[in-house]
Amino acid sequence: MTAPGVAPPVAVGVAALAHVLGEPVDVATAAPGYTADLDRVRSWEYRTFHRATDGVGVTDLAAVAGGAALDRAGISAAELDLVVLAVPDLVEYLYWDAAAHTQARLGAHRAEAVLLNQACGGGVTAFDTIAGRFATHPAYRTALLIGANRVCEPYWNRMEINTSVFSDGAAAAVLVRDHDRCRWLATETISDGRYAGFMRMPVGGTAAPFTPDAGTPRVGDPAERLNEFFAGDVRAMFRFVATIRDRNRGVVEAACARAGVALADVRRFLHFHDNARQFAELAKDLGVEPDRTNVGLALDHGHVGCADQLIGLEHHLGDGTLTDGDLVALTSTGSGMHWVCTLLRV
Repeated sequence: MTAPGVAPPVAVGVAALAHVLGEPVDVATAAPGYTADLDRVRSWEYRTFHRATDGVGVTDLAAVAGGAALDRAGISAAELDLVVLAVPDLVEYLYWDAAAHTQARLGAHRAEAVLLNQACGGGVTAFDTIAGRFATHPAYRTALLIGANRVCEPYWNRMEINTSVFSDGAAAAVLVRDHDRCRWLATETISDGRYAGFMRMPVGGTAAPFTPDAGTPRVGDPAERLNEFFAGDVRAMFRFVATIRDRNRGVVEAACARAGVALADVRRFLHFHDNARQFAELAKDLGVEPDRTNVGLALDHGHVGCADQLIGLEHHLGDGTLTDGDLVALTSTGSGMHWVCTLLRV
């Protein structure tokens, strides 16, 4: 662990960012095709989500975003030492490595490929993965981080599975050793496996394989899953929700302690694209005004899985709301359960 006030063991910064999104779709117009509970969706306050066209897979999106980020950095795929792909959902095929396929699509044939599937926090914890690889491989100088999402609609309803409207897209960051902009300071993760089964799909694994006569299974409604997982224990449900909120702040405090900075020093918090009410609660729990979060982007784009924080980082660097020296926290909550925070110094 890095002691407070001590520089991280690896100097790495973000040299370029890029993203790609599916076609924009108005939430209010599309909602009746996804759910009968329109009031619930309206209460989230999402305006737009993005849906990829038929035939576009998660690695298609990843390759486009990754290639665009490399072009912006002026780095060829052949120069890459590491490609990390973070995805929260199923990829195009089972028994198949989507990270290795993306590496080949990009032409990064000498790069190590790593696949992360740590739910929606994968694009944040990937900074730690890259820093760790750089620490143990001194020859590594350049990495490509891609966070991507393509909703598998036969199993996952964009507007009923969780408290977010889910979108398709990908975002990429080029990380370079000793680069002096958007420098990585620390990453912290809190995991609690007691809740590992909360988002679990009931069939499709070795315990309960798909069968031809079983029809198409679906991940269930969150309220029903909550009731089933906690066996109707309302107090346990409230404790679970309180735990989520406590650890959203706790993981930021842990990252700040590791980096030797104060939570009050953080200029902006880029969280996964949750709904408006959840962002208001997050801001309250962190003790900041909502406009120091990325709530506007979230409601404009929907939840793009592992890509949300990189999309926000690109946006806020581009519009000048993040400037040299600013401290930014990339944060996420993911099923598992995991809470994660990465701190960057612009």
